[in-house]
Amino acid sequence: MATAAGPRRFCRCACFCYQDLYSARYGLHLRFHDKQQLRREYGALLRSRGCVSTEDFLQLLEELEQEVQRRRRLGQESAARKSVITSSYRPARPDIYSSLQDAALAPEFLAATEYSASPGADLDGLLQRLETVSAFCQILLEELEHFEHSDMPKGRPNTMNNYGVLLQELGLDDPLVTPLRERFLQPLMALLYPDCGGGRLDSHRAFVVKYALGQDLELGCHYDNAELTLNVALGKAFTGGALYFGGFFQAPAALMEPLEVEHVVGQGVLHRGGQLHGAQRLGTGERWNLVVWLRASAVRNRLCPMCCRKPDLVDDEGFSDGFTREEPAMADVCALT
Repeated sequence: MATAAGPRRFCRCACFCYQDLYSARYGLHLRFHDKQQLRREYGALLRSRGCVSTEDFLQLLEELEQEVQRRRRLGQESAARKSVITSSYRPARPDIYSSLQDAALAPEFLAATEYSASPGADLDGLLQRLETVSAFCQILLEELEHFEHSDMPKGRPNTMNNYGVLLQELGLDDPLVTPLRERFLQPLMALLYPDCGGGRLDSHRAFVVKYALGQDLELGCHYDNAELTLNVALGKAFTGGALYFGGFFQAPAALMEPLEVEHVVGQGVLHRGGQLHGAQRLGTGERWNLVVWLRASAVRNRLCPMCCRKPDLVDDEGFSDGFTREEPAMADVCALT
């Protein structure tokens, strides 16, 4: 008889607080520890991007120090916002807070999922069936706009986007995103991306980003802290804002000739998290996108995708950044004396 393992504790890598800090002014992702390191590693590059005066450098330094402090408080502040929201917020569409049902998804997507889990399924057969992701984008968008107009506290979706919603704070992780990952996405990813943990996804980070005139308009080139990414265009009416893709982050020169993909409302794009990508400038209207970073601890426990080292684990809240500590050993209690 073996003892049951306790709940898995997810962690982040300590590099989260200093690795991949984004400066929108200079269009750069920076590693930051202190002033001397910043000047030594990035001085020439920063000058080439317009950071030429002492005042420019000190302003950047202050921004990076503030971002490091923000990241250190992120888990606790997010948990506090979720507590306020779940106790006080009244949703416009309470139906989406119920567990995700098959009826909410497009028949083509359900057929692809069912096929992926069937004996003998292969990649060619899946690609013939995979067309669209969600049929209830409009319902979800109505709820998101209702939340946006409420007086509830709101966190930034990620370090590059300023407008949107963290679905975990809104209470939609358990009823919506977790079943989407476990029941529907994992069988697909096992066939599409078996080499980067597609069949072993065990956590996620889900958020919605908003682009509009007077708010965020574009997104600089970057890669995601995820093994795989799902990006679904929820709406509304817009022009411009196409996704562009290059090679992997180890080879940024690949973006010399990027591949552009236009957003289609109600459809999603799947890609590897490590693939360089960004969003072109919005032309008109508003664009809302659901982004799900899909993570496999079996992959990232060996190598952090952000610092490219074995992760230095720090305990955190919820799924955190998808790392886990070693599984506890199973003890045969019948053999103990």
